Amino acid sequence: KAGSCSVTPERLPGLSGKTVLQAALGIHHGLLLTEGGEVYSFGRLPWRSGPEESCANSPILENTLLGHHVITVAAGSFHNGAVTESGVVYMWGNNSAGQCAVANQLCVPEPQPISISDSETSPLLSVRILQLACGEEHTLALSLSREIWAWGSGCQLGLMTTTFPVTKPQKVEHLAGRVVLQIACGAYHSLALVQCLPVQEMKPIPERCNHCSQLLITMTDKEDHVIISDSHCCPLGVALSDNQPENHVFGPSLETLEGKSVTGSHSEDCQKPLVEERMLVALESDGASVLASSDGQEDSGISSPGNILFPDKKEVKEYLISLSDQSFHENCNGQNPVHPSQEEQLGACIPGPPGTSTSALNSLVASCASAVGVRVAATYEAGALSLKKVMNFYGTPSSEPGSQSGSGSPGPEALKDSREEQVRLESMQGKKSSSLVDIREEESEGGSRRLSLPGLLSQVSPRLLRKVGRAKMRTVALTPTYSGEADALLPSLRTEVWSWGKGKEGQLGHGDVLPRLQPLCVKSLDGKEVIHLSAGGHHSLALTAKSQVYTWGSNISGQLGHLNSPTTVPRLAKVCGDGVWSTAAGLDYSLFLADEEDFQPGLYYSGQETTTENNLYENSCTKTPVLLLSCSKIGYISNVIAGGDNCLVLVDKNVMGYIASLHELASTERRFYFKLSEIKSQVLRPLLGLDNLGNANTIQLLQEMASRFSKLCYLIGQHGASLSSFLHGVKEARSLAILKHSSLFLDSYTEYCTSVTNFLVMGGFMLLAKPAIDFLSKHQELLQKLSEKNEENLQLVEVLNALFFMPFGRLHNYARTLLKLATCFEVASPEYQKLQDSSSCYESLAVHLSRKRKEAEYTLGFWKTFPGKMTDSLRKPERRLICESSNRGLSLQHAGRFSVNWFILFNDALVHAQFSTHHIFPLSTLWVEALSEEAGNVNGLKITTPEEQLVLVSSTPQEKTKWLRAISQAVDQALKGTSDLMLYGAGGNVPRQEPPISRSAKYTFYKDPRFKDAIYDGRWLSGKPHGRGMLKWADGRMYSGTFRTGLEDGYGEYRVPNKALNKDDHYVGYWKEGKMCGHGVYSYATGEVYEGCFQDNMRHGHGLLRSGKLTSSSPSMFIGQWTMDKKSGYGVFDDITRGEKYMGMWQDDLCQGNGVVVTQFGLYYEGAFSTNKMMGTGILLSEDDTVYEGEFSDNWTLSGKVGITVVTCKLLPSKKILPCNLVPNGFQLNFLLSSLKGTLTLPNGDYIEGLFSGEWGSGIKITGTYFKPSLYENEKDKPKAL
Repeated sequence: KAGSCSVTPERLPGLSGKTVLQAALGIHHGLLLTEGGEVYSFGRLPWRSGPEESCANSPILENTLLGHHVITVAAGSFHNGAVTESGVVYMWGNNSAGQCAVANQLCVPEPQPISISDSETSPLLSVRILQLACGEEHTLALSLSREIWAWGSGCQLGLMTTTFPVTKPQKVEHLAGRVVLQIACGAYHSLALVQCLPVQEMKPIPERCNHCSQLLITMTDKEDHVIISDSHCCPLGVALSDNQPENHVFGPSLETLEGKSVTGSHSEDCQKPLVEERMLVALESDGASVLASSDGQEDSGISSPGNILFPDKKEVKEYLISLSDQSFHENCNGQNPVHPSQEEQLGACIPGPPGTSTSALNSLVASCASAVGVRVAATYEAGALSLKKVMNFYGTPSSEPGSQSGSGSPGPEALKDSREEQVRLESMQGKKSSSLVDIREEESEGGSRRLSLPGLLSQVSPRLLRKVGRAKMRTVALTPTYSGEADALLPSLRTEVWSWGKGKEGQLGHGDVLPRLQPLCVKSLDGKEVIHLSAGGHHSLALTAKSQVYTWGSNISGQLGHLNSPTTVPRLAKVCGDGVWSTAAGLDYSLFLADEEDFQPGLYYSGQETTTENNLYENSCTKTPVLLLSCSKIGYISNVIAGGDNCLVLVDKNVMGYIASLHELASTERRFYFKLSEIKSQVLRPLLGLDNLGNANTIQLLQEMASRFSKLCYLIGQHGASLSSFLHGVKEARSLAILKHSSLFLDSYTEYCTSVTNFLVMGGFMLLAKPAIDFLSKHQELLQKLSEKNEENLQLVEVLNALFFMPFGRLHNYARTLLKLATCFEVASPEYQKLQDSSSCYESLAVHLSRKRKEAEYTLGFWKTFPGKMTDSLRKPERRLICESSNRGLSLQHAGRFSVNWFILFNDALVHAQFSTHHIFPLSTLWVEALSEEAGNVNGLKITTPEEQLVLVSSTPQEKTKWLRAISQAVDQALKGTSDLMLYGAGGNVPRQEPPISRSAKYTFYKDPRFKDAIYDGRWLSGKPHGRGMLKWADGRMYSGTFRTGLEDGYGEYRVPNKALNKDDHYVGYWKEGKMCGHGVYSYATGEVYEGCFQDNMRHGHGLLRSGKLTSSSPSMFIGQWTMDKKSGYGVFDDITRGEKYMGMWQDDLCQGNGVVVTQFGLYYEGAFSTNKMMGTGILLSEDDTVYEGEFSDNWTLSGKVGITVVTCKLLPSKKILPCNLVPNGFQLNFLLSSLKGTLTLPNGDYIEGLFSGEWGSGIKITGTYFKPSLYENEKDKPKAL
């Protein structure tokens, strides 16, 4: 029974050993859901027909639901709902307000399926439901697509309708498109937990209201200052009366100032506070109050905006003080007046577009630096600053990490905290009145505000300027880092709370008592990481990931868990214990399930108490939540459910300590998250805000460490939340997040370890200690508490060090708890195996990371002693020291007597340092071998690198073994690149193998004359490129192909840039010992292509050379033999466009020896060539069979391109004169025949023998004999010579 002081829990009878998964309570009845998906009802069930059933002391099975596997149940005050596996909703119970979605029926005796279909889809699709919530007269359902559907009566539905009851489920359009995570229903109000919009999806802030098209931001130019106000009131946001249809009245209309009642009808549910209580107070920084009517019209004779209500500050203060005193007295008398300022009322009514529930002004004001009275204001002393400049100065763009953006993404808590602190300090005497405090807190949390810029001559407080300046100069902004992957797999902590419905008791949390027709974001819970909501009769609870509970609404019975009278904005409840992880809100009380010392949950109660003294019942309220000891004794409570008169808890049987281990894991994880959050907000964030944090590199490393810490912190918070919900459910080991998504945890810890050790190696903590000395010495106790270091006289650096390495201890806890859980299973079972494997995974990671820390500390110690100049060039964040030869354990063979040779082995390079110089040998291209003793190399090590070979001598065999092993391991590690990505679960001692002689690596040559400054990336063998690889020279040359012992050998591709033509020469083919050798194709930048054999980078052997394309001026092709890059031997040269071909012998690129020329005009020439000239006896044959045989003189010089010859030769039958032109390459050339002996044969068989002289083409003189063989049959008839 809720409320009686000595609670003795009674076991619910009649369940005969069934496992209950979930329960729900109404005012006088309850529902149970058992493991088989069956539903039982108990208590007063007036909707049932039978008398024995309408008041059931033991649970009755709901037969209608048999066969439909139910997954969740919900109970309203007098009605019930259940959701089946297939997403169908069943409703039954009281239906007087349509809350069971059945029309014209006062009550629904048996569970009845409800059809929910989306009218926006065609054909109509039925909507699958995940979760139900029931109030007094309404029901909400959360669909699989994360949208809310509502039915029943009242403004708490969130629907834009005035006709009730709504019996057909309708979508709450205002939250459509947002991801709703959870819903909760109070008696007459509704709450929704909504995931924040990703930053990039923030829509631009609209200028006008979506609903009534008025401007959202107004600016008023006063005589000495400007007032910017975003207190727009949309008439659609407020419902003032319960009449049907409901009237929508403009927000707090100005009539209220004159004492007129806004609406005549006051029903019991949506009743407004009395008119006197609705006096509006707005205090500007100069005391002037400015009222703006929501419709911007002049109204009741008061000009709007800009009318001053009170002539001077004194009156305002007096008025406020009297108001606050009056309200204080009233509170003592048990009344609950609330005096919201006009702005609060106005601002609270803005429905706003879903994504941007506040205006840009909020992010601007968020960074303002001072609160004067109860107004947030900012002043800045400067010349004639334009308003725009001032706005730019104060407001950071919403994309910047530091800004307080309207989407409700968690902004820097430090800003918020300092604002709250300030408001608290500087508030006036009004703090006695809860209502004023509410308004003030609501404002400081980022509700609607007004910014005033006083006259430029006004005095500015130096502290204010300091604060403003500091925000501007923050070196690093710490934004919570969210991993998208983690958000998809674990509960999101980036949440907003939205509320709507009747707000008479302040249960909506908007800082006023107005009802809301549409969901509105509770701005003060932005960034609070709310993970669960509970709604009671007239109050609301929000549980955060840090195990804190914010409560608001009615506090008549002390149900809010704090002394303050009712609050209209969320406030922290004061619950003892180690952190709350589950809450329940009843009619007028609250229940909190919190961790106790022994990890067994303790149940705390806050609300009405009934005590019996002298047989008289006395009612009183709990001052703070009270631990119900008798409930804690009954075992491990996994769920609390609150209803009307009764509460119900579900208790787990702790078989073999399984449940105890789960509670231990969850409890320690939540505490761990709280601690990480403390470090983040109280240490990391202030540190990041300091000036002079060192150079850019240090700041970058700090930023990286902070962001990785933030990411880890967020993951732990998500895990804590997921464990809390895991404890409410079936509790199967295999669905534990650290088993299912272990890679998320292992990766986050490894990433964080990398960044924190890098920071340590670069001396980050020492650098931090200097600028942070004031901050750290002030908060020494806090630091020691957080870092768990209790020794005296600890150095600040050590404390910081311990603080940021503290998270790694958690890995041992995971391993230990998983091992505990494993012992609860049979050794052969898969669960045992999985838990055992995961445990060793976490344990080996913990060992690995502690080794990384030792390496980092060893390296840091080395840098402290190392000479300065070299440190700067060698010190890198990811570089770790393995060993070094300062003890003279290793020296260079044959080194000079006075030379200094210092060898330092890092995880990525071997450094050889001498006096002032040093050389770095990357480990990936370093080979080490022990030299045999015979050659006199005692304790010798041979180091091979691509361009050098060193012989190192160690002082003792032990030193030699140590160095050989160290270098081999380091090389192996460098090649694998697995120092950070070790095989989880493989155990710490992996057998070490020798690094491979053949390997892949990248290297830049610095000495080799042929490869200088070239970068090689590919396979190596003992210090030489060997196998496939790519070599790029600094001048742009590139070879890609196979290598053998350091030279190009085999098949490869080679490019040489031709700067003049801006194209590449390109060779694809075979190589031998660094030169082109064998078959290949060489494409020249000029367009020529050679395909054939090469030798020593030259064309040699058979090959084909194409010049130009068919369209170019001189396309040609040569096929034949080459020697040393020149045509030599037999070859065919073809000029394609002119249709000529030379076939014959060549020497040194010239025609030399016998050859034949054929043209496309049918001319055939055959003879001897000498250096491209035709000489001696030859034959000329034309297509009409005219033949000339004889000698050609050597002054037939062919000019033009070598070997391109065109001979056209035609005999005209009538004149018997032979014009013959030889045209090489287009040049006309006439031949002189000076007394050349020859024979001219005509087509009909006649021929002339004799001497020919003259110029071809202009007539030839012939001295000779003309023969006509056809005239005479025999020889003797032949006539004598003329």
